[in-house]
Amino acid sequence: MYYKGSYNMKKMTIVAAFAAFLMLAGGCSKKEEVFSEPYGQGKNPLGIVINTAQVPVPESGNPGVEVTIKATGLVPYKDKLILRINGEQAIVKEVTENSIKAVVPDNASSGVISISVEDKVVFGPVFKVNGYLSVDPTFRASSGANNAVFQRLVTSDGKIMLVGAFTNYDNRGAIKPINRIVRTFMDGSYDASLRSGKGANGLLTSIISVSGKLTVAGAFSGYDQRTENISNITMLNSNGSIDTMGIKTFRRPTQTDTTKYFPKFNGGTDGVIGGMYEQNGKVLVTGSFRYYVSRRYDKPNKYETKDTVILDSIEMRQIARLNTDGTLDKSYRFNTATNSGLPGGNGSIGSYFHKEGALAGKMLLFGSFTKFDNTVAGYITRLNPDGNIDPTFNPGGAGADFRINNASYNAVTKRYIITGSFRTYNGKSSEYIAMLNEDGTLDPTFVPKKVEGSLSESKQLNNGLIVVTGGFKTYGGVTRNGFMILEKTGALAAGYNSTGIFNGWLGDVIDTQTEDGKPAILLIGNFYRFDNEPVNNILRLVINKENP
Repeated sequence: MYYKGSYNMKKMTIVAAFAAFLMLAGGCSKKEEVFSEPYGQGKNPLGIVINTAQVPVPESGNPGVEVTIKATGLVPYKDKLILRINGEQAIVKEVTENSIKAVVPDNASSGVISISVEDKVVFGPVFKVNGYLSVDPTFRASSGANNAVFQRLVTSDGKIMLVGAFTNYDNRGAIKPINRIVRTFMDGSYDASLRSGKGANGLLTSIISVSGKLTVAGAFSGYDQRTENISNITMLNSNGSIDTMGIKTFRRPTQTDTTKYFPKFNGGTDGVIGGMYEQNGKVLVTGSFRYYVSRRYDKPNKYETKDTVILDSIEMRQIARLNTDGTLDKSYRFNTATNSGLPGGNGSIGSYFHKEGALAGKMLLFGSFTKFDNTVAGYITRLNPDGNIDPTFNPGGAGADFRINNASYNAVTKRYIITGSFRTYNGKSSEYIAMLNEDGTLDPTFVPKKVEGSLSESKQLNNGLIVVTGGFKTYGGVTRNGFMILEKTGALAAGYNSTGIFNGWLGDVIDTQTEDGKPAILLIGNFYRFDNEPVNNILRLVINKENP
């Protein structure tokens, strides 16, 4: 898969191939969701009646609290009924003609209270389990974005740039669409000073700042008034307007030469750019492309009244480094003898770029490849700053045994976290998720539990906790609905896993703080439900207590 964010394929790092982007784009459309019960439809409830609209007493609480709901018809089954809160069995304390009382279990998360008698299930109201995470009331983008948010950039003036697939942000694009790029203040509120005009006509997966300019990349061919001559990447002025250059165009002898304006960044790719990074004042891109492309604007056209634009191309698979004017940097991963780039991977790639520290300039690659530059690679490898394979990165002879969908790195813990469809890493069991040391070896102190479902994205926070999302229902036999936080050992983090259903995927998880200085995490991606509540692709959560 190839998309962005720490799946950027940057991150990718949320990001793998153009097909995945199309899938994401299709999945980005907001749909009304009907809250689904965790067990499906039960059989005849044997006369048990529960009003699902009632409020439990109390309606929220910590594990260990006693909760009561009104129900009738339970007394005949009081010795064999089971009460669960979002799938986790509770201890029943009392059953009467009109109610049932139970203790909220330690591993409970917010969700539906259900009562089962053998194979028959009756559903009750929703109970909210308190925990260390809650929605930040100081984050002012309450309406979020109407489609995926792929990346966030903090600019030198302390403001925030967001790019993605959205056309509306916090309901500010209802009259004039906000096409895939927006600027906000730190509290998430909309900044109307950005001059992006019509914005991009396709997905923006990445944004970086280089030499005082903004560069955006993704899957698009036009930006604002420049509806052509862009190939998935262009450069913007700091105010969001496209950076252009005037070119004198040559006409037939009977016509007058004119000056036309084209994008100043004259370079791009023939396929999606999923990851983009600044490296020593240059632009490093990764993606599902095969060719680097550029244009010649100043050649005369002897046969047409129309100006000629000549498109040139050079084979440059999956990775390229460009100068700030868009020209190809042929000192990076380029074979002058064949006038083409190095072979790259034999499958899709995602990427994570190290910006600082001892690994600065190196780039982790992961995905569905088993060879890279004609060298055996178990779905993962790392490049040195010069673009060649880093021999100090050693995932063992086998690496992963199947595709790696996502990889991220934390400079504080000095560890990588990878997730995907693999079951072993270097021959050792580590289903769907693994922690790696800086040298690519498996960290044996992280022991993942059994997963029912799939894992998509993961990110380790500076405090060592690991945020994981995916299509899973249980972890280690405990109900978790697509979102969980793990300890660095792989165990569920106590107090952090009370939230209910999560639907969607994350492009990034960012350590940050609230407006009043409390520790927080910012979630961006394509998700529309968190803790059983509707949300819109961007959300800030307060951490109400430090890691116990």
